[in-house]
Amino acid sequence: MDRDDADANIAPEYLDYLRNAFLQVPLHKLLDLRFVEMEADEVVVEMPVRPEAFNGSGNLHGGALATLIDVAAGSCAARASGFDPMTQSLVTADLHVRYLGRPKTDMVRAVARLMRAGRMLLVIEVRVVDLEDNLVAFADFSSMIVGRREPLQAGSANDRRAPDL
Repeated sequence: MDRDDADANIAPEYLDYLRNAFLQVPLHKLLDLRFVEMEADEVVVEMPVRPEAFNGSGNLHGGALATLIDVAAGSCAARASGFDPMTQSLVTADLHVRYLGRPKTDMVRAVARLMRAGRMLLVIEVRVVDLEDNLVAFADFSSMIVGRREPLQAGSANDRRAPDL
């Protein structure tokens, strides 16, 4: 890690706000994503391997894995950055996933580790394994801290007054 203060977690008063926001995301509920571990420089998130996350050929969908990776990596970046969710947003700048195999168990686990924390850009490495420690995917992820962005509202895509994404 490059920052001496990388273990400066998000202010405690914001943790509940972020947890509640996470629980309200319908995709997170559908995939049944669960936090297993949250440290300053490592976050572990699990996802059951079940039909709701399968593709048309009956295999675990790459998009479901990418979502699992994005949640683990974004949460790791948030923990490491100490950003203020009331005035700032943490956005995914880049995500590259290498799909390496199928899970052999009914659960996969994304282990996200902080590689570098700068003032605005954070780089995270993510390994997705099954419960037998078979490597299913590997990813590198970067996120940026930007000024707060208001959430999109349903139907706002055609509204020119909608906030810039």
